Amino acid sequence: MTPLTGATAAALRCWLAERGGRPNDPLFPTRMGDPLSRATVEHRIATYVGRAQSTCPSLASKRVTAHVLRHTCAMRLLEAGVDTTVIALWLGHEQVETTAIYLHAHLGIKERALERTRSPSVVPGRYRPKDSLLAFLESL
Repeated sequence: MTPLTGATAAALRCWLAERGGRPNDPLFPTRMGDPLSRATVEHRIATYVGRAQSTCPSLASKRVTAHVLRHTCAMRLLEAGVDTTVIALWLGHEQVETTAIYLHAHLGIKERALERTRSPSVVPGRYRPKDSLLAFLESL
């Protein structure tokens, strides 16, 4: 199960009424009424990315796939402070450890963790060594 926002639920109710299918029919069927396959989803993404390139030319150099969209969703949830166990459940990962890759990929989370460990008496900033120290280190 996946929670939905009120706006998404309303849009889906409209779609279901318009579609007029039976309760067990796929939510997003193909023209033949079958469930969308992974290949069909990838094809549709490629089609819409191609169309979007006319207004966003930088998309031509980007690789946009269902996997990339899924990864982006996970990273956005992580940035919003959602716990990795919740993200793992949301994405359907069999093991929570699978979601740990997002933690490794997100530099901002690492920076925030370092911020929490900084001593309150330390003034933030970059260390600038004196020229004499640099000269000594160069001589080694």
